Amino acid sequence: MIKKIFLYTLLTLILIVGGSISIAYYFLQQFSKQQMHVTAENQMFVLKKGTSMHQLVEQVKASQLLERAYLLPYLCKLEPSLRSIKAGTYQLHPYMTVEEFLQLLVSGKESNFSIKFVEGKRAKDWLNVVQNTPYIQQTLAGKTDEEIAKLLGIEGSIEGWLSPDTYLYTADTLDINILKRAHMVMKSNLQKIWDNRDGDLPYQSPYELLIIASIIEKETSLSSERANVASVFVNRLKRKMKLQTDPTIIYGLGDNYKGTIRRVDLTDTQNPYNTYVIEGLPPTPIAMPSLASLEAAAHPAKTNYLFFVANGTGGHTFSTTYSNHLQAVNVYRQLSNNGN
Repeated sequence: MIKKIFLYTLLTLILIVGGSISIAYYFLQQFSKQQMHVTAENQMFVLKKGTSMHQLVEQVKASQLLERAYLLPYLCKLEPSLRSIKAGTYQLHPYMTVEEFLQLLVSGKESNFSIKFVEGKRAKDWLNVVQNTPYIQQTLAGKTDEEIAKLLGIEGSIEGWLSPDTYLYTADTLDINILKRAHMVMKSNLQKIWDNRDGDLPYQSPYELLIIASIIEKETSLSSERANVASVFVNRLKRKMKLQTDPTIIYGLGDNYKGTIRRVDLTDTQNPYNTYVIEGLPPTPIAMPSLASLEAAAHPAKTNYLFFVANGTGGHTFSTTYSNHLQAVNVYRQLSNNGN
């Protein structure tokens, strides 16, 4: 009789334990399919290096991403493949489940962010963009243009030496590393274009081509005009004429430019970028040129143009003689006055 009672008791315990395990298994399976409380399309979750499972639970609680977050360690014991979480910055998405959340942390597939460098902007504009873009590790704050150039392996100014584009990066990427990528692209593109340039161009080096490309970039945004603008500067350089281009003056004025070029600015001999006074090219590029402007500088149109002026409709009127240029200037002024 005692033996039977023992066997019945043992069997009952086995059934209870087995049932409890089954219930726990079912409960954890259901928990793994529960949706996280992700409230935004681009919500980020930052997991620091060395975060333990206990710390993960506390972080999830604090972020209000999940009810019953205390079950996460038990789920990981049930599914050992979910234990090896990796540090990183992860993009969560609405309707993701607990299991998908842990799988994301295990995968180490960090979110990619993007930063866009716009053609025609100056180096200081781009540095400002970098400093105000999230998830970039800032190391360049307070450094001078020359110090940054040295870090990039550039002699002189970084102006013009970074290629406009959209660059992807992961969280905590160093700011200098993003600039290095932009510099390597520009350096490579410039060398290829220099090697395939037209003959008989008045440039002594790839850097001089880069300077002209930056001026072209500031003078026109129309693809159809770039080669003609380039031809004007090439023709003037060949004839030893001053470039007389306003964007260089504006660049040289820096923060002193208030929206209008004054007569005194045109005769200012202290502005090294005043191409109404200096011979040849300004000392550096004045902006970050696009690939299209580099190509235009390397392959200018075959023209006799020496002048151009805005036509009032977004483009320019090109002239071969000064008298024709003055007529085009008068037409533009009349259009401007009528517009006012």
